[in-house]
Amino acid sequence: MTPKRILFATMPMDGHLNPLTGLAIHLQKLGHDVRWYTGPSYADKIHKLGIPYYPYQQATEINQLNLDTALPERQRIKGTIARLRFDLNHVFLLRAPEFVVDLKAIYSEFPFDLLVCDTLFTGAPFIKRLLNVPVASVGIVPLSETSKALPPSGLGMEPSGSFFGGLKQAFLRYLVKNHLLKPCTDLYNQLLADHGLPQTDEFVFDAVIHDPDVYLQSGTPGFEYARPDISPTIRFVGPMLPYSRGVRHPFQHVDLAMQYERVLLVTQGTVERDPSKIIVPTLEAYKGDSKTLVVVTTGGSQTEELRMRYPQKNIIIEDFIDFNSVMPHADVYVTNAGYGGVMLALQHKLPMVAAGIHEGKNEIAVRIGYFKAGLDLKTETPSPKQIRQSVERVLADPQYKRNATKLGEEFKHYNTNELCETYINELLKKPEPELARVY
Repeated sequence: MTPKRILFATMPMDGHLNPLTGLAIHLQKLGHDVRWYTGPSYADKIHKLGIPYYPYQQATEINQLNLDTALPERQRIKGTIARLRFDLNHVFLLRAPEFVVDLKAIYSEFPFDLLVCDTLFTGAPFIKRLLNVPVASVGIVPLSETSKALPPSGLGMEPSGSFFGGLKQAFLRYLVKNHLLKPCTDLYNQLLADHGLPQTDEFVFDAVIHDPDVYLQSGTPGFEYARPDISPTIRFVGPMLPYSRGVRHPFQHVDLAMQYERVLLVTQGTVERDPSKIIVPTLEAYKGDSKTLVVVTTGGSQTEELRMRYPQKNIIIEDFIDFNSVMPHADVYVTNAGYGGVMLALQHKLPMVAAGIHEGKNEIAVRIGYFKAGLDLKTETPSPKQIRQSVERVLADPQYKRNATKLGEEFKHYNTNELCETYINELLKKPEPELARVY
């Protein structure tokens, strides 16, 4: 194929940006002119990949580093739906007009042939219409498309196959779309109208999935609920994982790990800065346990304080650990259910204990439990007793390891970058509409 100009555009957050880096490098190696637009916190990462970088100009960067200071009122919102509604509006939707200004400016010097973005990069639907540019969106979270067979996305509910369960799901879909998250759809439509674009009668979750020309869903059907009404533009492409040059940082404690009967890997991701939610309860549950090595990655939050508090020889605490190097030695992954980490754990056939609620993590955790690849604790503040009982249950019951292994084997059948390349090529070969581009 003739080399194309491709712009990647992502929200400035690890879970939104990192999964797309492997695809970006793959397309670059094929000869395409690949460039990247995101927040300034990620400038070094993009430069190190060897990809030309466009920083936010008009757009406000809100991510895990400044979330609490940029939106201090967010911490007072405790309800799952209320927090979700706030985040959709203030972190994502209200950034769309700023993204439009920046992307128009980029287009004036780099008239990109394709925009590749994460599913919550809200500038994409506007740019697609205003500049007549095709869009490939990447599903970096579980599929949130509404289905007549499922409860609404966002509640962290397992699907029900019973008659009365179906009635309940239908009622909840109506309630979420027309009441609980209607302010988000209303804001989205107002922003469309402000740009002279037609409004949608779809729920906002569906609009961001149906609007792109192709939707590349990270993961496989085996880790997603069965849907009789899935959109034809959705393509499962296997786990989209960060670009890796191989294990660059080998696990330094292999010999120590061999001295223990089991190894726990524990993380809260990079958004959650309070280690008392998962890390501390896990350390309390297993400190001094002669059978268990606990390996903790803090994401750079309170690492030294935790080391001083937990000096036990069966505990390793690091800012960051290369998961590809440590997961082959782990027996259980204790996680806040970040999607990238879950995809990587399944690739390594590693069963999990998940404790995540906000930022959509309840939808990831519930799938871990539903497909019995681990346990969903249905809380983000488990007690040490809950952690220990859950870990012991996962270790004692072979079905969790068996199901994680089954999903890991399914992942092997998906050559993610080549599948994405195929679908993107199909999109780029489509004849362009007669409509002239608006600059």
